[in-house]
Amino acid sequence: MIKFVKGDITNFKADAIVNAANSSLMGGGGVDGAIHRAGGPAILQECKAYVARHGRLPTGQAMITTAGDLPAKFVIHTVGPIYKIIRGSDDQSEKNRKTEDQRKKLRDCYINSLKLAAEKGLSSVAFPSISTGAYRYPLEEAAPIAVQAVKDFLKEPSSVKDVAFVLFNAPTYEAYKNAG
Repeated sequence: MIKFVKGDITNFKADAIVNAANSSLMGGGGVDGAIHRAGGPAILQECKAYVARHGRLPTGQAMITTAGDLPAKFVIHTVGPIYKIIRGSDDQSEKNRKTEDQRKKLRDCYINSLKLAAEKGLSSVAFPSISTGAYRYPLEEAAPIAVQAVKDFLKEPSSVKDVAFVLFNAPTYEAYKNAG
C-alpha cells in the first residue's frame, strides 16, 4: 500500500525512513541535516564507518544505519542525482541519453532503498522527495518517477508492504498525491 502524508519524516514511525543523503554521508542541509540532527550521533558514527570501509556512496545506491533517536528502526541513506539541464550539444540523442540517465538514477534511489529494506525483512518504509530540494530535480518530473518506482517494486513479492511518501510542504504533497 502506498500513502501520501504531509509532515516531517523525522517524526514518522516506520521500520525505515529514507534519507536523501549526499555522497559523503556526513549530514548536510534539508532532510539530510534534519535526520542527522534528530537521530543523534549514532547515525553519523555508522555513516563514517561505512565511508571508511567503502568510500563515498554512489548516486542511486543505498546503505542502512541505525535510526538512533528517531521513531523508525533504521535509516536508509540514498544519494539522488543532481539535476542538470542538458545544453550545448546539437546532438538530441546525446541530450536524451543524459536526461534518461538522470531519470534512471532517481528511480534507482527508490528501488535500491526498497531492495535493502526487503533484504532486512522490513515491512514499512517512508520516503521524502529525493533530489527535489538542493539538487533541483523538478518536482513535476520527480514525483511520477518516484511513485512509479514504488508501484513497480510493490508488484513483486517481498517483506515490504507499506510505503509512505512523507512530504514536508503542500506543493510537494500535492505533486506526489497527483502522481499517485
